[in-house]
Amino acid sequence: MLREAALRVTAPRLAVLSAVHERPHSDTDSIIGRVRESLGAVSHQAVYDVLRALTSAGLLRRIQPTGSVARYETRVADNHHHLVCRSCGAIADVDCATGPAPCLTAADDHGFTIEEAEVIYWGLCPDCSVSPSPK
Repeated sequence: MLREAALRVTAPRLAVLSAVHERPHSDTDSIIGRVRESLGAVSHQAVYDVLRALTSAGLLRRIQPTGSVARYETRVADNHHHLVCRSCGAIADVDCATGPAPCLTAADDHGFTIEEAEVIYWGLCPDCSVSPSPK
């Protein structure tokens, strides 16, 4: 996968890909922690550089819901969207609503060639939507 993207295969790149694959929607600090568990000492900057390279190469997708830090996922081959819990911040993937990418047709494209639509659904996850029992 790395070679196909014209990237050298290195231990930090493999560790970052593995960390994000194991826990999609991870933030940078979580990724750094998992990479350090597998490789030992690695700098924040090294992980940031790897995340940037993998995202630029199309091997990772970076998302940043409003009010959240950047998060990364390996699901890059489609135009899926996300559900975000307003209470706990949990994120889940949701497939495209209907039709081919882009899922939504803009009322006025202003001359742009639209390639992708990014949608974030906001609400409460099942754990947070449980009503507290009356006292």
